[in-house]
Amino acid sequence: MSEILLESARRAHQLGNLNEAARLYADVLRANGRNFDALLALGGLHYERRAFEDARRLFVEALRLNPESADAQFAQGMTLLVLNRAGQALPHFDAALAAGLERAEALLGRANALRLLRRYHEAIETYDSFLGAKPDSGEAWHNRGVALSEVKRFDEAVQSFSKAIALAPGSAQSWHNRGLAHSELKDFPSAIRDHEQALSLTPEFPYARGHLIFAKLQACDWRGLAADRLLVKEALTKNRLIIVPFGNLMVSNSPFEQRLCTQIWMGRHAIMPPPLWRGERYKHERIRVAYVSGDFREHPVGFLTAGVFEHHDRAHFETFGISFGADDKSDIRARLEAAFEHFVDVRPKSDFDVASLMREKEIDIAIDLMGPTADCRSGIFACRPAPVQVNYLGFPGTMASSLADYIIADRNVIQPDEEQHYSERIAYLPDTYFANDNTRAIARIPSRSEAGLPKSGVVFCVFNNVLKYMPEIFASWMRVLAAVPSSVLWLPQLTEAAQENLRREAQLAGVAGGRIVFAPHVERQKDHLARLSLADVFLDTLPCNAHTNAADALWAGVPVVTCTGSTFAGRVAGSQLNAIGLPELVTNTLSEYEALAIALGGDPERLAAIRDKLARNRTSQPLFDTARFTRNLESAFMQMHAMASRGESPRSFDVADAGP
Repeated sequence: MSEILLESARRAHQLGNLNEAARLYADVLRANGRNFDALLALGGLHYERRAFEDARRLFVEALRLNPESADAQFAQGMTLLVLNRAGQALPHFDAALAAGLERAEALLGRANALRLLRRYHEAIETYDSFLGAKPDSGEAWHNRGVALSEVKRFDEAVQSFSKAIALAPGSAQSWHNRGLAHSELKDFPSAIRDHEQALSLTPEFPYARGHLIFAKLQACDWRGLAADRLLVKEALTKNRLIIVPFGNLMVSNSPFEQRLCTQIWMGRHAIMPPPLWRGERYKHERIRVAYVSGDFREHPVGFLTAGVFEHHDRAHFETFGISFGADDKSDIRARLEAAFEHFVDVRPKSDFDVASLMREKEIDIAIDLMGPTADCRSGIFACRPAPVQVNYLGFPGTMASSLADYIIADRNVIQPDEEQHYSERIAYLPDTYFANDNTRAIARIPSRSEAGLPKSGVVFCVFNNVLKYMPEIFASWMRVLAAVPSSVLWLPQLTEAAQENLRREAQLAGVAGGRIVFAPHVERQKDHLARLSLADVFLDTLPCNAHTNAADALWAGVPVVTCTGSTFAGRVAGSQLNAIGLPELVTNTLSEYEALAIALGGDPERLAAIRDKLARNRTSQPLFDTARFTRNLESAFMQMHAMASRGESPRSFDVADAGP
């Protein structure tokens, strides 16, 4: 009887009558709950219906009965993969292959699991094995390109995406990802073409519009930018995936829109599993603080925070560095590793495994030093490994989710009436929220001619990321140059296309293109700081200010002229200037900004007085007092920890200044 029912169920299944098939499979299992074929078939039906958790449970039962079944192992692997449990899926693919499964798809599933586990080199090898048998798989070529991109082999990634496009020219995903790889290679014209093609195929392809904007900004191609910014604004109100949070910081002057953008991104990328921390109360002699980042290397976050980690009070804090980024073997990497009591390289681990490790270590406070930026791993914090989770430094804006209880800020970057734009409660540090290391070395200062600068005339510099160059701020710079004879604008080396576009824009503004000087890249930070000292005035950007570059300029003795924006990201330079005792360099409108830059450029005595004041304040004011800043940060952590220990909900608070 069971065999007849099972055969009827299979026929209904094959004919697409899934409800009838499910009923008949269930009848078989009511008669014999140990019928392997029915369990496997009903699990497959649930998989087709996207009822993946039901499928997983049935495959578990099937494998208990027949663990040697290659088909069941493969089916469970595929189910776990779609449930985002790549670590659990991988052994099933391995078991299916070991059992002699001849379906090449098992290799593809294995490769995809390895890629999701960030075991990219193994994934690439497995994709290659699969493609040896199935060279016409656009999916495999595409996913291989993704894995190659993750290990920074962008030339090969472009080739792999090109293979995928040749097989499936209608795949907006492959055009989009090839555009991203071209951007990494700084081939922005090709990136622009790829993103435009992706949009022509799928006008609302997730994030393609935003990445097209990025590519154009990096090429200083501002044609259509005003319309694109309006398009982004409108799309966000419709909950569309149009731009990533970091990119929106560059073009948006609205804290409301920035929160909305991040909220949309989090909804797609931060799947919330059951929390690992479930209200347990820890009783540690010292507060266990874990800093989580992929940037413990030659990176702004690494340079800024090394001194803070070294200054932590080990009598009251036990520090952990949770690192998921590459070890670049640099001096700063070695210094960062030594600064923590415990430094853990978690690159091979999944987000869940990293979070589980933090839970096992009973971390009291987990600090996300990245937020929703490139290469972040928000999934770690989505697992809620700690009683207190904090958003700090890497992303100057809200996480717009429950991933962080607090954001570290100051009263300059977040005004008292703006807390509604933040999902976190706010820990207001005195002076500035911005970390600094007052031991950073400055190499021998070169001559102007060695740096490629004219021997005389005022040097205005902007060493911000080119993504922050907006046409309206560039127009201000040109008016400043026009008003200050013999002055030049000193920028970092850009691509040839970007340099040509900027020189053309300068000429359209009536300024000779030769008055823009591009500084070649230097490897060592101390060499960059040394040549930066040659500048007379650093001109800031808007709507996103200089952050690390403002600190670099001030540390190198160069005054920064900034204009206060409407968002956290647009007020960071002002926060630093207030903390170094130079509020007179903070302006509130672009007209004030231009007027101040022109005044300093045209009045050598006034400029000299500002530079002298900066030199005095560099060692006497709070901005570069690393020990004082660390005490303030620790005070914030102690208040967070105390509230959590009492079972209180997070609330905003001000930290009392620890003083000099």
